[in-house]
Amino acid sequence: MRQRRFLPSVKLLMALDAVVRHRSITAAAEELSLTQSTVSRLILTLEEQLGKDLFTRERRRLIPNAAAISYQRDVARALDMIQRASMSVVTNPDGGTLSLAILPTFATRWLGPRLSGFLNAHPGVAVNMSTRIGRFDFGGEVFDAAIYYGQQNWPEARSMKLFDETVTACVSPGFAASHRLQNLEDLTGVPTLHLESRPSVWADWFEGQGGSAAGTNGMMMDQFSMMIQAAISGLGIALLPDYLARIEISEGRLVPVLRQAVPVRGAYWLVWPAQKDDHAPLVSFRNWLSVAAQPESPS
Repeated sequence: MRQRRFLPSVKLLMALDAVVRHRSITAAAEELSLTQSTVSRLILTLEEQLGKDLFTRERRRLIPNAAAISYQRDVARALDMIQRASMSVVTNPDGGTLSLAILPTFATRWLGPRLSGFLNAHPGVAVNMSTRIGRFDFGGEVFDAAIYYGQQNWPEARSMKLFDETVTACVSPGFAASHRLQNLEDLTGVPTLHLESRPSVWADWFEGQGGSAAGTNGMMMDQFSMMIQAAISGLGIALLPDYLARIEISEGRLVPVLRQAVPVRGAYWLVWPAQKDDHAPLVSFRNWLSVAAQPESPS
């Protein structure tokens, strides 16, 4: 049996969440479409139900104490989970839902074009995707799984390798026409484009070409979409995952430099918390993805 004292109503919890986030009763009231006095009463009711002061009152201000700040973090996660569950009931009442954290460019350029194959095979499953670049704690998020790039070192998570990374150096046709790029020595002094999350990839590429990196310098970016556009604009050489490079090359926006599809450190992984092992939508997605990620897969 759950103790009702420790299960405040959603209205009370939403008031707490809004006041702590905004540090303002006025802003919280605007967000919740309530009066300031109503928000104040909701906070007081919550404190009385818990038997714990959560705010210091100074004139007409509510200042959250350490307990309130900690409580709000947990409440916010719980409200997110309730919202996602409610949306799932409305949008997909007959099937399960898979909440997936995914790299932004991988989502749009690799998974997106293939995802219809999964949805057609599993019409009862809804897939919700949110972009994440770095690792996070599954215990503090509402995701069932994540797709990320790197090594097999996501703490306290199970994993399935999708494929190793290979990269291709690319430039715009105009850049290629105005620069001699026939061997590694020709790249000396030529601007290179870098991704924040992959500091060693240029060294790996040079090694894969049979040489060593010397004086690579240029713009730093945080997403491949920005790097692709910079290369198309003639700002330098982009080092792209081959699944991206093939698209840009085939459509004539970029041209390759030297050897293509050079292996580098790192791979793409699907990871999930152990308690989600038997989550039916995730099991179906894992099985489909293990085939879709194979070379020359028709998916």
